[in-house]
Amino acid sequence: MEDNNMQEYKPFKEGKVREVYDNGDSLIMVATDRISAFDNILKNKITDKGAILTQMSKFWFDFTKDIVPNHMISVDNKDMPEFFQKDEFKGNSMMCKKLEMLPIECIVRGYITGSGWASYKENGTVCGIKLPEGLKESDKLPEPIYTPSTKAEIGLHDENISYEQSVEVLKKIYPEKGEEYAAKIKEYTIALYKKCADYALSKGIIIADTKFEFGLNEKGEVVIGDEMLTPDSSRFWPLEGYEAGKSQPSYDKQFVRDWLKANPDNDLLLPEEVVKKTVDKYKEAFALLTGKEFNI
Repeated sequence: MEDNNMQEYKPFKEGKVREVYDNGDSLIMVATDRISAFDNILKNKITDKGAILTQMSKFWFDFTKDIVPNHMISVDNKDMPEFFQKDEFKGNSMMCKKLEMLPIECIVRGYITGSGWASYKENGTVCGIKLPEGLKESDKLPEPIYTPSTKAEIGLHDENISYEQSVEVLKKIYPEKGEEYAAKIKEYTIALYKKCADYALSKGIIIADTKFEFGLNEKGEVVIGDEMLTPDSSRFWPLEGYEAGKSQPSYDKQFVRDWLKANPDNDLLLPEEVVKKTVDKYKEAFALLTGKEFNI
């Protein structure tokens, strides 16, 4: 019989894909099976997607804790309040430390693609950073570049800013520490990318670019939060068949984006085969990176 005294929880924050619940001295982040593309939430659910993203973030948090502390406490819903012990929260929920999040998206690009490629073709720069001449689409950059952006509210676009502007944004909030925080999140972003991109390459996946989010713990230390190196926050390409000079197939929402572009009157509803192909790609990336078949 259901216990009527069980505390009900309501998300206090809902993103395009995530729901965040307050659990007193911790948070519970639930990655739903919703999928968004071009800043719209689609009508379909992508089965198991939330759990794959959560378990992949766990893998990376464990893998990088020598570089930067992270906010993860547990991904086992048995460690969470009774409300979260239902099947719908199994595998897709992460109990996390509370952080004061910094208002910067930390984007790092190791290859030239997407909006970066469009900008380079126009004026030889990406987010104001001058790059060598003669690069081809999808080329590996000589060194990864850090291109931060501001965080936009849902429905608005994030805005690319320079490193100097990121210092100013943080100094407004933390006059004494803004410069230090800006330098630290840049350094962490590049270090995390290098370690993880090298590892992924050894498993047959190119991480072309990704974004991280950082916050401060109660001691004022910089900690990585949110998700980490998932196909939702990164561009994963298969190493097999990689060839600069063209766009690459990818492990993320590529099928979804391609289909939406080809079907402009789509009403944000995907055909089943696109949903299935997308799930299969997420699972394939998970298995390659973690060495385990996805299973919850």
